[in-house]
Amino acid sequence: MKKFNRASARRDHCEELTQTIIAKLEAGVLPWRKPWDAAKCASASNPMNPTTGRFYRGINALALAMSPHTFASGDPRWCSYKQADQRGWQVRKGEKGTIVFFYKKLNIKDENEEDRAIPLLRAYTVFHASQIDGIPEFVAPEATKPVIERIADVDLILRASGVRIEIGGNRAFYRQATDHIQMPPEQAFEDMPAWAATVIHELAHASGAKHRLDRDLTGRFGSTAYSREELRAELASLFVGNALDLPCDVPNHASYIESWVKVLKDDKREIFRAAADANRIAEWILSHHPEHAASDDDHDATDEAQPSNASAEALAA
Repeated sequence: MKKFNRASARRDHCEELTQTIIAKLEAGVLPWRKPWDAAKCASASNPMNPTTGRFYRGINALALAMSPHTFASGDPRWCSYKQADQRGWQVRKGEKGTIVFFYKKLNIKDENEEDRAIPLLRAYTVFHASQIDGIPEFVAPEATKPVIERIADVDLILRASGVRIEIGGNRAFYRQATDHIQMPPEQAFEDMPAWAATVIHELAHASGAKHRLDRDLTGRFGSTAYSREELRAELASLFVGNALDLPCDVPNHASYIESWVKVLKDDKREIFRAAADANRIAEWILSHHPEHAASDDDHDATDEAQPSNASAEALAA
């Protein structure tokens, strides 16, 4: 009789999440974008854990953004069954949870008795507040700003970033050689939120300059490097858009989506790396606004289902 191998039966949550995203992309859907009229839905900020007060980051922010729960209700709260139970709340029977990931480094002694850090990535299940009985009613921290003030926030970020903006032509792009963003005139856009989404996307690319976050921006259109950079800018736009309560709907050429499918099929952990890089990009962008400056979240998380921004180390295996 063949011996049961517990390891071989273990679910590969990284693979499952990647395959879910690939299936949506192949159907022509960007799963992290809201497939409805945002103006008719309640507003929601970045997903957060009500028992710790921390926001989910990186791949977790992406995984939860793909769920309809948050935006359908306007409630951004997610926590584990254990965390809910410790507060006296009850996850309703039959509710299906969403997988998030916990990352930390374990310090161990190697064979030479020298200290070595081992990256650890674990999967946990969390539930949305709408799936939990007894959880207090969600109270938004403040009223949503008028659109004109949200656009002003983008202007403030652009000025503080130091990236030069040039106006003219019919294309939006970042040029590394001159370190500037080229934008069409404002009247070329459907509305100002569309302008804001586009300029934030280009600012995400500008963050990769060597004197900023130093990413590889040398990829030519159609190359793997180009596809990876576009995916990072796309996800960063999502994270920044959630923080500023603005759309991230920058039109993508069909070839972009096809290239993302290829990249994700070639490496099931690329979406994790992309989300981690996108989180760093978003933090850099938001650091130029006093109300949204990224806080230092490099803490030793000891509880389950904490926000994650898994590093490339943990995802290399």
